[in-house]
Amino acid sequence: MPIDQSPLLSRATVDPASHRRVDDEWLAQAWAAPDTRVLVLGSAARSTSERTDPTRQTRALVTTEETHRLVLTSPDRAPDGERYLLGTENGHAYFAVRSPEPLRPHRAAEPVSLREVGALLDERDTGLFTRAVALANWNATHGFCPRCGAGTRMTAAGHVRVCEKEGTEQYPRTDPAVIMLVHREREGRDEALLGHNPRWAPRRFSVLAGFVEAGESLEQAVAREVAEEAGVLVTDPRYLSSQPWPFPRSLMAGYTARAVGETEPTDDEITVARWFTREELSRATHTGEVQLPGRVSIARTLIEHWYGDQLPGGW
Repeated sequence: MPIDQSPLLSRATVDPASHRRVDDEWLAQAWAAPDTRVLVLGSAARSTSERTDPTRQTRALVTTEETHRLVLTSPDRAPDGERYLLGTENGHAYFAVRSPEPLRPHRAAEPVSLREVGALLDERDTGLFTRAVALANWNATHGFCPRCGAGTRMTAAGHVRVCEKEGTEQYPRTDPAVIMLVHREREGRDEALLGHNPRWAPRRFSVLAGFVEAGESLEQAVAREVAEEAGVLVTDPRYLSSQPWPFPRSLMAGYTARAVGETEPTDDEITVARWFTREELSRATHTGEVQLPGRVSIARTLIEHWYGDQLPGGW
């Protein structure tokens, strides 16, 4: 069956309403409106790294019974904290508030991360949660000016930070990255290349990926990363789709590329690189020999686009 080429975290229905971010009068009225809804963000530390890295802490309350939905509240019941405008829909405004306190389970809702629940939410909730996490992570890590080191203050409803000393403006940073499914034809059969990173569990495999370097095009990054990580030379990079990945601030550009030769790998990010036919990948995933990325990742979109159908499992 046809595979949707739109990664799950790229879904959204709410208008970002960027023209309202500097309209203080409108923002005040929207915050006071009874039909405004607020997504409360907080932490639910599960490990040492999550307690020390604010970009790993972002959680929201999500219902756990049958349908997964964000738990939204009214402005008068929202906690104190940084406030971000997420957008408007059908005349209603949506905000997020980053609470300094950890979130606690509430009735039939649990504090979960976007990674955990992004594939289960509907389009509106996915878009709200993704934008909120991106803004929270950026604001949490950009409290100081990169030019002079002075403190910064938040403005434009969470979308700009201003240096307290120089008055320069800082905007949410996005790190471009490429993620690509490499394929080839061998003995009349199409094969896809998947790699294993030594930091992963033994059976986990995914497509290759890497950050775009300074002065480099997306297509150049595709060729360089594949050569460095897997020792494979590629041509014909073709863009498929993109996805925000706010962990903490990446934008993933998804490509396919055709293998045409070999070279010497120059880094150790991939310790095992395997070629799979469609039949081999189907058998390996059904038996559990290979575990693919979860559906929240564009990596899964690329794999299933090449395969032509959905595959089981995910991590």
